[in-house]
Parts: sequence; structure tokens; C-alpha cells
Amino acid sequence: MTSVDVHQHLWGRSFVAALRAREEPPFLDGWTLHLAGEAPYRVPPADHDVVRRADLAAGDGLGRALVSLSSPLGVEWLPADQARPLLDAYHEDAAGLPEPFGAWAAACVRDVDAGAAAAALDLGFAGLQLPADALADAAGYARCAPLLDLLEERDLPLFLHPGPAAGGSEGPGWWPAMVPYVHQMHAAWFAFRAFGRPRHPRLRVCFALLAGLAPLHGERFAARGDGSLAGVDPDMYVETSSYGPTGVEATVRALGVNAVVQGSDRPYASPPEHPGFGLGGPAAYAFRVSNPRRLLTGKE
Repeated sequence: MTSVDVHQHLWGRSFVAALRAREEPPFLDGWTLHLAGEAPYRVPPADHDVVRRADLAAGDGLGRALVSLSSPLGVEWLPADQARPLLDAYHEDAAGLPEPFGAWAAACVRDVDAGAAAAALDLGFAGLQLPADALADAAGYARCAPLLDLLEERDLPLFLHPGPAAGGSEGPGWWPAMVPYVHQMHAAWFAFRAFGRPRHPRLRVCFALLAGLAPLHGERFAARGDGSLAGVDPDMYVETSSYGPTGVEATVRALGVNAVVQGSDRPYASPPEHPGFGLGGPAAYAFRVSNPRRLLTGKE
């Protein structure tokens, strides 16, 4: 059986060149990344060396590692004429990655083009990743409905990842990861329950970083909501990036073991040293093998 990591990032040559061709965020100055709302970040080139990353995946025991566009860059929110060169470069690089890599497609959410998304998916991507802040309310679901309809038609999953950090860059370096990103995932979890699921009853969706621990608010949701959405949705999944046994065990208690899939966020974080996060062999198998298979294929 194939062990899967659903959340990694790996930049290819075309995408790096496209970022370096820009003069406004997001852009690369050499290997220094400039984003709106975050301090400049020095990117280690080795993090995006395909051979090295393939060796790391083999050392992690992975049969498949799914890479995605880094949504905090803000590419998906650019006007279409600016987003398209970056999206095309990303798709070109990702479609050409060697084993064990697969990839999520990406799409512009400011100027939605389902035809362009369909063409990207035709290249064999596992599904579509969108920034969580694009699907945080009813208006977002209305705007992105053509993309989600496309996924339902093709029986492919959606992966929700934090988008750009709001606000300025004057805070400590860890601020975006701990506040805006977590808030976005928390909001996206409940927005899907309220607006996404009624519109898209067959859609399978995975939320990055345990959905910002939103599932742990299930008791409050049951007390304050109308009760109709408080149960476990078998087609909603969360992945584990940047969390350890405490967060994962609490999430399993809230959602059950079948809702959790392994995601590492490599190169920005590392996979756990102990598969299953100390919850035992069956949990490790579920997180790494059976749950990702159901997320990606809809089959047991």
C-alpha cells in the first residue's frame, strides 16, 4: 500500500523564473522572497532541489508526495493577466516532477476561469488547491462555485491552504503562521459547513493544519448552532502539518481517526518522527494510507 503526504511545496525552474520576472509582490530577488504582509524571507535553494527532496521522501517512506502552490504568496489573488504566467509556470513544473511526486492544481480566485482549471486538471493533477481566504463566506462560495462544480463533476478533491497573511510585516517572523493562517483555516472550516456543503454535497475537501483546530470547537458549535451541521462529515478531512501528538490526538477525539491525513508542509516543516503521532499502528496506517486513498479517490 502507498504511503501519502498530501501537503508539500517544491518550486521548479519555470516558477522561480516567473517570480524573478516580477517587480511587485510576490517576487523573488535572487533567493529572497518578497510578499505583501510578511517580512522578506531568504529561501534556501536546497529546499527546492528535486533530487534532494526525492531522497527525503524516500527516507520518509512515502510512495507519493503531493506538492502545491504556496497560497500565502498570493498568486491566486492576482488579476488574471498577472496570475496566469505564474500559474502556467507552476503547472508546467509540477506536471513534470518525477516519482514519488504528484501535485495539486491551482487557480485564480480573483478572476475565476473554470476552463483554465479544467485544462490544468487534464494534466493529471490530484485535485485543486485554493486559498482558504477565498472560501471564508457565502460570497466566496458563490464566486468559486464554477471551480467546485468542476471538482464534483470529475470526482476530485479540494485542498484548502492558508492564503496571504493580512496586515503589515512588523510582527515577529512566526506571526503569520500562528495568527492569520490559523484564523483563515478556522473560518474556512465553518464556512464550508455553512455555505460549501449545501452547494456541493458530493465534494471531498481537506483542510490544512488541522483546520486551525476548528474541529475542537464542535461542542460550542453544537450549543450555538442550529444542530443540523454539528455531526461529523465523512468527506471532510484535515491534514497534520506542523502539529504533534497533542493536536492530532484531540482532533481524532473530535472527528474520529478516519478524518485525518498526513501532511508535512515540507520544506517549511518536517513530518513526525513517529508515524501515527503515538496513537498506535492502526492510526499510522489510516493517516498515511487508507485515509488519503479515500480523500483522493473516494474509494476505500
